[in-house]
Amino acid sequence: MYEVDERDRVLPLQGIPQSSTGAPLPFVIADEHHIVLAYYMADQDRWDGVARSVSPTSGDNAVAIVRFVGSTHMFGSPNDEAFAGHPLAGRGLEPYGAFLIEDSSWIRKLERMNSVHPLHRPNKYRTLQHLVFAFHDSTFECVCEKFDLRTVKGSMRDAVPDMVKLLGWGKFKR
Repeated sequence: MYEVDERDRVLPLQGIPQSSTGAPLPFVIADEHHIVLAYYMADQDRWDGVARSVSPTSGDNAVAIVRFVGSTHMFGSPNDEAFAGHPLAGRGLEPYGAFLIEDSSWIRKLERMNSVHPLHRPNKYRTLQHLVFAFHDSTFECVCEKFDLRTVKGSMRDAVPDMVKLLGWGKFKR
């Protein structure tokens, strides 16, 4: 994790589908150039007051798939019950949402770490985005150049071939 200073600002990330608050089952695949995150979306239209078990192979769900062109990511703690321990929790970061961190300490730290490189370009870091996706049992954060989003219907397992294609490796065979 990183330490924050007074400059970090938390803003809601617009246009991102709400994750399921019960079992979003976020899944991440990544290589050196891309990160792909998938999660089950909230489906208020189907809620009838009965809790159902959801798994990566559960049938007809709305799945958000987000591809990040970026440099780094973290995935894991904190969950919703320990979210107050996140260094940005006191600034408006909360569980079950997607956020943009303006003037990110993490990005500034990455720029300082890279400054020892003989071809270091500090301007490159000014265009990076620090994004946070807070789920029920985990938190995903990344620093990226850009991202795009699509939604599909099916199971998380069904989404995996689409996720691999988004890494740009060419044709994926099942």
